[in-house]
Amino acid sequence: MIQVLLVHDGCLVRSVLAQWLSREPDLRVDDVPWRRASCHVRASRPDVCAADLDCSDTAGIPPLGELGARGGGQALPRLLVLATANRPGLLKRALEAGALGYVDKTGTPEQLLRGIRKVAKGERFVSESLGFGFLKAAEMPLTRRELSVLTLAAEGASVAEIAGNLHLSHGTVRNYMAAITRKTGARNRIDAIRISQGQGWL
Repeated sequence: MIQVLLVHDGCLVRSVLAQWLSREPDLRVDDVPWRRASCHVRASRPDVCAADLDCSDTAGIPPLGELGARGGGQALPRLLVLATANRPGLLKRALEAGALGYVDKTGTPEQLLRGIRKVAKGERFVSESLGFGFLKAAEMPLTRRELSVLTLAAEGASVAEIAGNLHLSHGTVRNYMAAITRKTGARNRIDAIRISQGQGWL
């Protein structure tokens, strides 16, 4: 029996997917929104976390690292993400978080099922249609921290708010913004946000 935790902020989509997956005799499925995911991981100890990369509660930055936040030497759940090729920034975050599975959200439910079973065995699963997104992710010049800073800036956060949210000094945030502007070839912060959104990095 594979214990699956489905993490998705869309209540209707999450419920329908969970019901569909629960028809399989080898799966036991729980479903939660992102804000409850970390606590549920610690309580239910799933084999696989299947998480949608669009996260409404954290300015578009999915807290993927929290899905494996367990102490006491317990085995971490294997991570599978639901993604799209036009968001290479999120694919890069998932790679850095150690995700084993990548299922295209525009694909069929059967792909999700195959992905869950492969990841549960410790095997990698990647939807072929995500290949272009991974190429774009590899070309992306911004680091994970720079993406976090820019994502918060795109939400309208001030330097002080970004610093507080990411536990950085004001000077460090300004240095990150300068590096982002340089790497994106932008004229200023607003231009860097526009370019990054256009490339699907945010």
